[in-house]
Amino acid sequence: MKSLLISIYIFAVVLVCTSPVAAQNQSMGIFEGKTDVGDIINQGSVIFNPESKTYLIAGSGQNMWFAKDAFHFVWKKSSGDISIASGINFTDSLGNNHKKAGVMIRESLDEDSPYIDAVIHGDGLTSMQFREVKGGPTREIQSMVKGPKKIKIQKEGGVIFMSVGSDNETLNPSGGSFKIKFKEPFYIGLFVCAHEKNDLKKALFSDVEISNIAKADKGEKVVESTIETISIESKDRKAKYVSDNNLEGVFWSADNDHLIFTEQGQLFSIPLNGGKPQLVNTGLKGHGGGNGYSPDKKLMAFTGYSEDHQPKVYIKPVDGGEPKALTQNSPSWWHSWSPDGSTLLFVGKRNDNYDIFSIPANGGSEIRLTTNPGIDDGPEYSADGKYIYFNSDRSGRNQIWRMKSDGSSPEQITFDKYDNWYPHVSPDGKWIVFLTYEKNFKGHPQYEDVMLRLMPSAGGEIDVLAKLLGGQGTFDINSWASDSKNLSFVSYRIKHK
Repeated sequence: MKSLLISIYIFAVVLVCTSPVAAQNQSMGIFEGKTDVGDIINQGSVIFNPESKTYLIAGSGQNMWFAKDAFHFVWKKSSGDISIASGINFTDSLGNNHKKAGVMIRESLDEDSPYIDAVIHGDGLTSMQFREVKGGPTREIQSMVKGPKKIKIQKEGGVIFMSVGSDNETLNPSGGSFKIKFKEPFYIGLFVCAHEKNDLKKALFSDVEISNIAKADKGEKVVESTIETISIESKDRKAKYVSDNNLEGVFWSADNDHLIFTEQGQLFSIPLNGGKPQLVNTGLKGHGGGNGYSPDKKLMAFTGYSEDHQPKVYIKPVDGGEPKALTQNSPSWWHSWSPDGSTLLFVGKRNDNYDIFSIPANGGSEIRLTTNPGIDDGPEYSADGKYIYFNSDRSGRNQIWRMKSDGSSPEQITFDKYDNWYPHVSPDGKWIVFLTYEKNFKGHPQYEDVMLRLMPSAGGEIDVLAKLLGGQGTFDINSWASDSKNLSFVSYRIKHK
């Protein structure tokens, strides 16, 4: 009887060790499972090399976009703050340019699950993709770096950001971040999508590392700023410049080939398609975030600092000459030109009250347009010059208002639970984009959870363009491109040294 029990035990051990589940777990290194997610015709696979610790993954699937995905996923379950990094190389250059390989954190294995990933496409395009809610649309933040050798996503306190590297050793922030909430445990791993339903593509993953992140309770805080652009149609974001300095007040050059911004009190210009920032010499000692071109592009207006270090409104010819102070009183912060270029709008603090003023471009006295005892800010002319849009707390919290250009007939046009600031009108006059704080704040602080929201200029349904860490400096001045299809803004991330 005893020998029979031993024989049964040995048989059971052999059966377990040679079962498909056991064999699968032994062949996948640090991962627990592999799954074809979504509508798949050609079954995916993974080959783990224990000596080189590489993963050769084959994946099919038509796409990873819109409201559902199809791809092959090699995964393990995890929770908390975490990162995953890997070197990635497609095994050949054939197939669809939009084939994808990358690292992913995903709430479930459903095809429409919330997820985030860092992905390299067949043509080298590199981006963070994310679906915030189950069945929702997919959005992305594109990196400036094309075809990196290594890629990483990090989930820290609900904030997601990506790093990329030109080699397998050095990783640098790619710029841009977003916030997302996942149910735990979630799935973390590697994936391949052929972007062709009937195709099967392979990628080799090397130096794969999954790391839990300890909470950074101590250490000096550092602000990382990213200049980004966004399409109002697709809502896709593109990182253009990343800095450990505080950036603010970004706007487009006259030819739309450059982005101009304030960094450490000076104006800089950077090519839209990448490059090094160049100093823009305005003849002023310092700048606030308010700067912009006249309608004919011959003059620039500035919020500049004079000898007494108080902000005033200046104008200066684009092709040279000295800056001229328009406002005698300070503090004064520039915001908008009239469509005919004859008048400028600014916000002035007078007797501890913030109100909206106008002043002739050729000089003259300031004209007070509002007298609200609270805050009136962010004034901007409508495209036809008949109205001025602005934000005001006169109804209890900051909402978007508009009034006639002489300051008469004010009317509220947003009515919601948020605080809304800085309405900016598109050049074609059809749209307004404004900054929204998700929580109620007094004033407009930096480094808070905010949204950029879009609405028709006459009022109507409001759509969320982007969620980000931002506030003061993100969207203070008109940041529309001349095509009325794209915007620029500044997002932030707080990190510890």
